[in-house]
Amino acid sequence: MTAIASDTSAARRPISFAFLAQVILIANSFIMLYPVVVMVLSAFKTTGEIFEHPFALPDFTQVQNFAKVLGETAMPTYFINSLLVTGMSVLLILVLGTMAGYAVARYESRTNTFILLFFLAGLMLPLKLAVIPLFILLRDLGLLDSRWSLIVTYTAIGLPSAVFIMAGFLRTLPSELEDAARIDGASEPRIMWSVMLPLARPPMAIAAIQNAVPIWNDFFFPLVFIQTDSRKTLPQGLTSFMGEYTTDWGMLFAGLTIAAAPITLLYIALSRQFIQGMTAGAVK
Repeated sequence: MTAIASDTSAARRPISFAFLAQVILIANSFIMLYPVVVMVLSAFKTTGEIFEHPFALPDFTQVQNFAKVLGETAMPTYFINSLLVTGMSVLLILVLGTMAGYAVARYESRTNTFILLFFLAGLMLPLKLAVIPLFILLRDLGLLDSRWSLIVTYTAIGLPSAVFIMAGFLRTLPSELEDAARIDGASEPRIMWSVMLPLARPPMAIAAIQNAVPIWNDFFFPLVFIQTDSRKTLPQGLTSFMGEYTTDWGMLFAGLTIAAAPITLLYIALSRQFIQGMTAGAVK
C-alpha cells in the first residue's frame, strides 16, 4: 500500500508543476499584453475619455485620431524613414552576417577563431560609449543627418550577434551536403545559396527579429545623428505629439499603435521560423 501511495504521489507531482507553469505563463502573458491592449483601446478615445473612462471599451468606428495622425502630422514620413532604415539595416545584417558566419563555420583556417572572437568582441562593447568618435567619423564621411548614418551604425551593431547565430547553426550542418554539391559541379557561391541558405532560414529569422525590434524602437541614435525633421524616424518623431503644456493623448496612442503594428506583424510572420530556430539545438 505504501509503494502504491508513493507511486501515486509521484505521478501527481509533475501534473502540479505543469499546472503551476501554465498559470505563470498565462499571468506573464496577461502582464505583457495588458499595456498593448490599453494602448490600442485608447487610440479610439479622446483625451477626456481616456482620463474619465480609462478601462471602458471605445467606439471603434471613431477613427478621428488615426485620421489626424496620418493627415495632419508628419507621421507617414516618420513611418517611411523607419521602414527604410530598419529594412536596409536588417538586410545588410543578414547578408553580411550570413556570409561571414558561413566562412567562419564551413572553411577551416587558422584565423577563423580570431575572426569569430573579433566579431564577438562587438557584443561586449556598447557602441553608445563611442558616440562622440562615431559622430565625428560620420561627420567627416558626410553621412551625418542622413538615413545612411543610422543604417551604417545599426549594421555595425547587429553584425556580431548575426555572425554568432549563423556560425553556430551552420556548424551543425553535415559536410556531406557540400561534398555532394561539389561532386555535382556546384561552385562555392552556389553551394551557399542553394544548399545552405534554405536550411538556415530559422537562424536568419532569429537574427532578423533580434535586430529589427531594437532598430525600429531606437531613439538614441536618431536623436544624435538626425536634425532634419523630414529624416526623423518614428520614435523621434512621436515626441512631437507631446506639447509643452498640453498633449493630445488620443493622437499619441494612435501614433504608438501605428508604430507598433509593423514589428508585431513581422514577428507573427516569422514566429514559426523563430521557434524552429530556437528549438533546433534542443532537437539535435
